[in-house]
Amino acid sequence: MSRISIVGVPSSAASYAAGQDLAPAALRAAGLPAKLIAAGLEVRDEGDLPVQVWKPDGGHPLAQNAGPAAESLRQLAGRLAPVLARGDFALVLGGNCTIALAVVAALRRLEAGAPGLLYADRHYDLNTPDSTTDGALDWMGLAHALALPGCVDVLTDAFGPRPLLEPRQVAWLGVQPQRATDWERAQAARLGLHVATGQALAADPAGAAAAALDRLPAGPLAVHIDVDVLDFTDAPLAEDTGGRNTGPTLGQAEQALTLAARDPRARALSIGELNPTRSAGDPDALPRFADSIARILAVTGRG
Repeated sequence: MSRISIVGVPSSAASYAAGQDLAPAALRAAGLPAKLIAAGLEVRDEGDLPVQVWKPDGGHPLAQNAGPAAESLRQLAGRLAPVLARGDFALVLGGNCTIALAVVAALRRLEAGAPGLLYADRHYDLNTPDSTTDGALDWMGLAHALALPGCVDVLTDAFGPRPLLEPRQVAWLGVQPQRATDWERAQAARLGLHVATGQALAADPAGAAAAALDRLPAGPLAVHIDVDVLDFTDAPLAEDTGGRNTGPTLGQAEQALTLAARDPRARALSIGELNPTRSAGDPDALPRFADSIARILAVTGRG
């Protein structure tokens, strides 16, 4: 049986503002490692990468902090490579959603077949510096993984040969299309992406997950959750507070991710866009989330 190895990425460099850099410490403080052990899992904590706190990047306003963000992701891929090579299951505590790229890059180094990515997120994350003016790379990550036109080379080329992913290697869960840019909707249609909406995920969590998993290749599987996929009223955790009273509850998302974790291809789970300040008025939110993660991973049979 393999163990769970935890790696923290306390970085908000690619974000809209500071906050996600606090998430790895907050998840540990909420008892996540102890909950995993209580679920019968063997746990090894690999510690955290260097802290990066978002700051305005006036020199690159449309792709802010791209250099530091790319360096952090290269470090993460390097940290994960030996973890995965020895057979451990990687639990990556972000940070923002760009961490999914580093997880896929580390899986690609295993040379065990084309990796797949199950991406639970309210957004496509297919923007580029040409399609939006906010300059936050955390909703541009998959555009760079797919090497879409208009991406910045420092991130697109951070992991070796481009593209990091082909469209057939990614499936989305929980997208709210009306919150996407016109560019993202056009790319999703052009590339024929597999997308389950937030409404579909809430209505049938297991069915939506099963359909997505069926579309992914036979190689090692990375599972990523951006906590903004959740109904913010049910689970006030995300940097993006706009998902109120829409999308799956934490319990519904747990059903979908439990099915994904059971998949024999699954090798990693990454958590992005958690801002601990959002749950200040709901002190049970972080412990409840940690409980869900422990239950999701307990079913893998890795204990």
